[in-house]
Amino acid sequence: MKIEILKENLKAGLDVIEKVVSKNLSLPILNNVLISTEDSFLNLVSTNLETTIKFWVLSKIIKEGRVVIPIKIFSSFVASLPNEKILIEAKGHNLYVECKNFKTQIQGFNPEDFPIIPEFKSNGSLNIESRKFCQGLSQVIDIPIESQIRPEISGIYFNFSKNNLKFVSTDSFRLAEKNMQVETLDLKEGSFIIPQKPVRDVASILDGKDGLVYLNFSTNQVLFDFPMKELKHSQVQVISRLIEGEYPNYQEIIPEKFKTTVVLKKDEFLSQVKTASLFSGRINEVKVLINPTKKEVEIFSRSSDIGENKSSIQAQIKGDPIEVSFNYKYLADGLLNIKSSEIIFEISKEEGACILRPVGDSSYIYVVMPIKALS
Repeated sequence: MKIEILKENLKAGLDVIEKVVSKNLSLPILNNVLISTEDSFLNLVSTNLETTIKFWVLSKIIKEGRVVIPIKIFSSFVASLPNEKILIEAKGHNLYVECKNFKTQIQGFNPEDFPIIPEFKSNGSLNIESRKFCQGLSQVIDIPIESQIRPEISGIYFNFSKNNLKFVSTDSFRLAEKNMQVETLDLKEGSFIIPQKPVRDVASILDGKDGLVYLNFSTNQVLFDFPMKELKHSQVQVISRLIEGEYPNYQEIIPEKFKTTVVLKKDEFLSQVKTASLFSGRINEVKVLINPTKKEVEIFSRSSDIGENKSSIQAQIKGDPIEVSFNYKYLADGLLNIKSSEIIFEISKEEGACILRPVGDSSYIYVVMPIKALS
């Protein structure tokens, strides 16, 4: 293999595929990148056996071939090079790199030892605008937790029907649901669960990029495909296994009736919750007291080691007076995921599920469970 490539293009590809590589002592071949030629492209591939990333870079192919080399050393070395053309040549299992005043040799491995990436056989596909897709994912992506007992809540639940795509995530203490209208979705109803890490990687790769992202799925895998702007060819593909099992029937915990409904300014409420957190004690508890008569929401916290804090915010309130205690982290996370300047805060009962939602946007809800009241 022998190619010429611009340093900035090669670095962009290495930055992407490096996301799935972590030090693997039991299978050291996974610490490497497979570099190969494909028509007029250099193809970079990395995998951890659960997630695979492929990246194509337009290059001048002098001689075809492939090589496997350690990703960390190669990526760090390329980052240190000047912004010039790079000449890359594979001889045996080693890679030789020339760039301006640099001549370097990196020891590699037999490409035959690199895991075979199976062909992806799609059962269906859909596409969505990249920025819209990433914005929707950002509102649910940080909620799941790793669970061996309930692996299905370790990922993001994707559900589609007619022209609607839905993202859902939960950790049993809170839940977020984001609905998105997708004009190009012409599929029957379906759903799958994707592990959190590859979804986070996809969101990171696509962040700030314009264009469409294509989702293809099979019975046990999903493929995210982001094409090049100037050519009808993939630039990035992320292939991930799916989590087996049924997602919880989460609709059952979303209350339909509320004892009290509050409309208030998001940033002011968030600021007071953060201040209260300084006095929240070991269990991160803050109390929210709703006073319809005064049209006021009071936030209170107390720590036997530090002291106590009380603040209030004016709000529109309908319903009964009520006191509810929350883990401040869960409350703050929900507020941060809401994009509107005002929020609707709905409380079903003292120890029942509560809902945060943006004013003027019915596509997103955040459900949070209270904790026992402060003593």
